[in-house]
Amino acid sequence: MKKTVTTALLLTTALTACSSATQPKPTPAAQKTAATGTVAWAPCTGLTGPDGNPLNDPSLECGKLPVPLDYGKPDGEKLDLALIRVKATGKERLGSLVFNFGGPGGSGVSTLPLVTKGFAGVNERYDLVSFDPRGVDRSAGVTCGEDMDKLLSADLADGDNESLIKEFAAACGKSNAKILPHVGTMNAAEDMDRIRQAVGDDKLNYIGMSYGTHLGGVYATKYPENVGRFVLDAGYDPAVTFKDRAVIQAKGFKLAFGNFAKDCIAQGCELGDTPEAVSATVNGLFDTLKDKPVKVGDRELTAGLAKTGVVASLYSKLAWPVLEKSVAAAKKGNGEALLAMADSYTGRKPDGSYSTMMTSVQAIACVDSAERPTDAEIAEVEKATEAINPMMKSGGLGMLCRHWPAQGTDDAKRVDATGSAPIVVVGTKGDPATPYEWAEKLTQQLKTGVLFTYEGEGHGAYLSGSPCVTKALDTYLLDGTLPKTGSTCPAV
Repeated sequence: MKKTVTTALLLTTALTACSSATQPKPTPAAQKTAATGTVAWAPCTGLTGPDGNPLNDPSLECGKLPVPLDYGKPDGEKLDLALIRVKATGKERLGSLVFNFGGPGGSGVSTLPLVTKGFAGVNERYDLVSFDPRGVDRSAGVTCGEDMDKLLSADLADGDNESLIKEFAAACGKSNAKILPHVGTMNAAEDMDRIRQAVGDDKLNYIGMSYGTHLGGVYATKYPENVGRFVLDAGYDPAVTFKDRAVIQAKGFKLAFGNFAKDCIAQGCELGDTPEAVSATVNGLFDTLKDKPVKVGDRELTAGLAKTGVVASLYSKLAWPVLEKSVAAAKKGNGEALLAMADSYTGRKPDGSYSTMMTSVQAIACVDSAERPTDAEIAEVEKATEAINPMMKSGGLGMLCRHWPAQGTDDAKRVDATGSAPIVVVGTKGDPATPYEWAEKLTQQLKTGVLFTYEGEGHGAYLSGSPCVTKALDTYLLDGTLPKTGSTCPAV
């Protein structure tokens, strides 16, 4: 579950055939008008790629869907959800396939154009649709002041930085008083049902990744009768406590770093010839940067940003070679690559502005939990995580939520999709951010979950490059054939 990776804020996340309820039907043209309104699709404007250059893709369409700001007042003030779609490329259309790529706080409008090719198989028969959840980027995105560089450069695992966290929370409350009480997974699930209606589908067909598995679980709990074909990839345990989440993720990233080190050594590693030596090299870099940040143009690579870059690279095995080269370069005084990795993760754009990821994630996470840890509880978590993995010492999310200007509830922690169609939950054995055990627990809590296992590395399986995973999940989405209980795919 993706969190703010300034270390302290990181830890904020036997059926073989498909029942008739999982069989989406082609959408009649007459169904395109829904009671809750429709989306006026038009060519997208203002989209940019990771390099900051405009995306001029004629297959992309964007639109807005008005939804209630406060679902307790459905006829009151509205909020415009930003949507994006890529229309089905074939003639035998099954409907729409809605995506949430994670976060919480990730922009579906920005992400879908970058991953469309990974879903080419299902795009033939589905419109691919994603959206910015409320409080994210184009959907009344939460912003918390101008000096994000200062916040993200700090190592917030240092208790002396609590004043910085207080300032951040206060700035969020000052500029977002209207939206903050109404973000969160419970409201986002309501929004997804409005999207389902607006695109004219009887059932919601959905792929949720990381935090998106949590959103999917809540949706299936609220609307079990509306669940179509659901894939929840990189399952998240919604019932996990603040302390357990921090400890489990510290173990997950320790495992991922160890696997990276072994792979690096097997290839001939610049960082050391044993896992212990590689770890010492990386932690030594952090220690050096605490006292002497490396200049990168008019910026600095700090210890906090270096940790962000390293941890971010552990999300995917594809990034491991880049991690090795980036750390080696930073040790020699060139921090450009490691800083770029941190910027990519935190949503810092080439012009120095930020997406709302690093602010939206806190807004949603703090509203989704009633936990407000005490100083003693935070100190206990920091001690426990530091003992497991010094890189992941963390109590910051608990500290931030304690100062958060909006109340939280535990409503989104309870999932039970009894009565829904079967839901495929995908767990990856080497996933550092949402460890495999969370996929197991989510499957159990849903009651209707079917666990599918990928034996490889990285955060999530569908886009891992595994032909086995792609074939199994595409087959399920296209013809409804569920993976057999206990199905696995080998690592690639």
